[in-house]
Amino acid sequence: MKVLHTSDLHIGKKLMGRERYAEYRAVLSEISGICKAEGVELVLIAGDVFDTYTPSAEAEEIFYQGIKKLAENCAVLVISGNHDDYVRLTAASSLAQEFNVYIVGNNLSPIVCGKRGKVYPSESGEGWVVFGNDNGEKLYVNTLPYPNEARFKEGRTDESFEEKMARWISAGESGKKSGVPSVFLSHLFAAGGAVSDSEREIDLGGARAVPLSMLPECDYCALGHLHKRQKLGKNVYYCGAPMQFSFDECGTEKTVNVFDINANGIENFKQIPVTSAKKLIRLQADSAARGVELLMANAEYYVELTLCVTQPLTPAESSALRLQENLLSLKADVKNAAETAEKISRKDKSASQLFSEFYSLRYGAEVSGELLQLFLSLTEEE
Repeated sequence: MKVLHTSDLHIGKKLMGRERYAEYRAVLSEISGICKAEGVELVLIAGDVFDTYTPSAEAEEIFYQGIKKLAENCAVLVISGNHDDYVRLTAASSLAQEFNVYIVGNNLSPIVCGKRGKVYPSESGEGWVVFGNDNGEKLYVNTLPYPNEARFKEGRTDESFEEKMARWISAGESGKKSGVPSVFLSHLFAAGGAVSDSEREIDLGGARAVPLSMLPECDYCALGHLHKRQKLGKNVYYCGAPMQFSFDECGTEKTVNVFDINANGIENFKQIPVTSAKKLIRLQADSAARGVELLMANAEYYVELTLCVTQPLTPAESSALRLQENLLSLKADVKNAAETAEKISRKDKSASQLFSEFYSLRYGAEVSGELLQLFLSLTEEE
């Protein structure tokens, strides 16, 4: 059976206040095209469909239209992540399954089985499902959505996080049969995973890190939660988010994982690039004019621009930079600034002297007469 693994769509997430709805549509459409070109039979979406518990109507419309298009060629299995309200996400599950789309949240209700396409759920229990195809192939999937706070608190009060995780993982293994290839589909932080700036700190601490030794024996671990694609151990994969969400991801390729899985395990594994979203880039310039040139030359990117300057930008320079629509972040790297600020004695010094010394220390140049007069007019010193 041919499978595609993706995660962390974060539909609705803004980049420094910039809406990206058109990009989310394009990414889902591109993944659908990959499925058709590669002959994918089952899509696994490992959580964080949305960026917030209360996504906008447009974000929800993008998701439902996107998975409907995906399901034209294959079955789709979705689990909730820590950014998703699983109740809201699964509200349409009874309707979605009519399109061969299956959404699993922390209620872990068995999936209603039935032949709705070439690949379909044939057996299911709480936390697991078996997919079959017309060729008689089967795939067992242990589904563990990100546990919400209510689920973290369920059970014995003296039960540790690791004990809870072990119990939940074990429950998802209860329907496994010998000889059937298997996948563990979850949204969690596996110990040793590398994070990026776009992940929220709250659930990445060591208290809720899951040791690799705790993950179940399977042919492929399909994880979501971390936005950088990476492999841990022999078969634990974070496919990564299909879009760049922070500037520390500049230069990283965004992909989906596609592979065949059968009685022999994983075969024909490959990471296929997803290119329809705008990429992020960091640029440097030594003047505002040069910065504008670089922004215009890289119009296809979202840009974080660092200006190396010796004095503050004029209003005209600032305006020229802000007119460039691809500029998302502007930083200043002041040349000749003192590495360690020296204390300036205020004793027997006028405001103009103090300002002049501060300016020289900060910018490594003498303050202009025009700027000094402006400062004095504000301080009413003559």
